[in-house]
Amino acid sequence: MNARAPLTTLALAGAWPQPSFAYTADGTSVPYLETGRGEPMVFVHGSLCDYRYWEPQLATLSKRFHCFAPSLSHYWPATGASGHGDFSWRAHVVEMAAFIESLGRGAVHLVGHSRGGCVAFHLAREYPHLVKTLTLADPGGPLQATPQAAVASLPAAVHALRARAAELIDQGEFDGGLTLFVDSVTMPGFWNKSSQSFRGMALDNALTLPKQLRDPLPAYTRESASDIQCRTLLIDGQKSPRMFRSTVEKLQEWIGGAERQTIAGASHGMNIANPGAFNRAVAEFANQ
Repeated sequence: MNARAPLTTLALAGAWPQPSFAYTADGTSVPYLETGRGEPMVFVHGSLCDYRYWEPQLATLSKRFHCFAPSLSHYWPATGASGHGDFSWRAHVVEMAAFIESLGRGAVHLVGHSRGGCVAFHLAREYPHLVKTLTLADPGGPLQATPQAAVASLPAAVHALRARAAELIDQGEFDGGLTLFVDSVTMPGFWNKSSQSFRGMALDNALTLPKQLRDPLPAYTRESASDIQCRTLLIDGQKSPRMFRSTVEKLQEWIGGAERQTIAGASHGMNIANPGAFNRAVAEFANQ
């Protein structure tokens, strides 16, 4: 178990604590940060991220919750985008369920962002005994609005842009590829204006992006959403791209009793852009 030093201070100093490791039944080693005390809360990161993404949450929410932030397999601190088994959203659902089981603390407050929101959504569907509350922040993946609609996928222009981003990264042009992808899920110019810590984290995880784009996320449907039985909070940013806000709107309609919070002035990375509002929303919901 890691010492519970203030993570904000450590992060600013560039001295992240050494992670702990959980070992699942199939032998997967999951690195994670742990801090705080209270009811367990598990954070699932999205694209190009790892446990470092949640530093603003761990620093504050650990005052009220026992926080666990794992890095999914293939993501940093794995070397060279290596990892146990295949890279897929499905594998990450199974892995995170096994991680929660390994903690031995029963059902957790589960928080997922972007691609990690998709992982958390399906974990709550398939392993309901492991999830006390579910918070989805701009959950990633296409939306199938009606049963009669064709199999849902992202718009052709989005596919083309992401294919080009993956191509650039495969060619070693990380900056160009990350500019295309990150700006598309946040806002134009975001990559060039982003902090040194975020850029470093994304560069550490750049080789996962082509793997991810070869593994499309499944569509959200009314039927799949009806499987969610736990209390659910949906969070979007006031400036988040329309595709994320549309997903949040539909999931609020489809998941019984779901609540919604919109973070003022923020886009896709709302937990970093306005951590105060994000953390309050998560804490107040989990404490209800």
